[in-house]
Amino acid sequence: MITAPTSTSSSSLPLAILFALSTAIASTLSTTAAPTNLLAQSDLPRGPGLAAHLPPGQSLPSHPAVLFADDFEHAELGKGWDEVGNKNGKVLTLSDPGLPQLGKHALRVESHLGQDTGGGLTRWFEPTPRLFIRFYTRFDAQCDYVHHFVTLRANRGLRGGDRWSGFGGAGLKPTGEERFSTAIEPWGNWGKNPPPGQWNFYSYWHEMTPSPDGKYWGNSFIVADSQVIPRERWICVEFMLQENTPGQPDGEQAFWIDGELQGHWKGINWRKSPTLHANALTLETYVTDRWTKNPVNVVFFDDVVIARNYVGPIPGTAPPAK
Repeated sequence: MITAPTSTSSSSLPLAILFALSTAIASTLSTTAAPTNLLAQSDLPRGPGLAAHLPPGQSLPSHPAVLFADDFEHAELGKGWDEVGNKNGKVLTLSDPGLPQLGKHALRVESHLGQDTGGGLTRWFEPTPRLFIRFYTRFDAQCDYVHHFVTLRANRGLRGGDRWSGFGGAGLKPTGEERFSTAIEPWGNWGKNPPPGQWNFYSYWHEMTPSPDGKYWGNSFIVADSQVIPRERWICVEFMLQENTPGQPDGEQAFWIDGELQGHWKGINWRKSPTLHANALTLETYVTDRWTKNPVNVVFFDDVVIARNYVGPIPGTAPPAK
């Protein structure tokens, strides 16, 4: 088991160490009940969103609600991102997504057990109280369990050591002043779900509950009847985080798969400090040999958007009707 310190203070640390600190291995997923899924009462949007309703002639990246967007069409790996985790240049490449609506390039992440833990990209951005993160992903036919995936982190600021306050701290409870985070991840349920697993949130905040071992591993927000994630198919994943009034339980989070709302949770007291904001996104595949046995695991990403409004799927990318 690796336990990371609560923060790092310098961007001069090797990228491999930074990714290890930010995604240290949790030996036990907290099984304490999370807030109730309010899906049935939720008034959040479904189906088409910003991506399908752009004004004529306006591109998604230029829309005023969009804080950051990358469709990987510029063919320059890591362009527009702040940190690149690509050990020995063997983890990240660009490839053809094989779906015309996604263009000519997608990010390919190839993880190798015993050589690396995978890798990915991190982007800091100006915060806003309600954030929507939309991306496409595809798991290779042989992809095994993925330990950590796409994470939204809150840091004290965007400069110097403050930008790293939300990285690290696995197994430790945040104070509410320095960090909180939530990650949309495939959950293997200790090998009970076929790989790559079911979608769930894996979240750290100052009112989280401890695991049976007494440590504070991320609390899981699980949709009980969700289906196992299909491999070899592009999936539109989107999640939302609403900041709380500092110290008050009025924060929220929700996620959608292919435009279908899967879960919506309210009453979350994410932070106590008014200067703590969700302002960093890490897009990665992180694997370990605890559950992953396949020696090479490949995951693809494309069309990443950080926005103030619901983005929704790209027209024409919906899965075939059942």
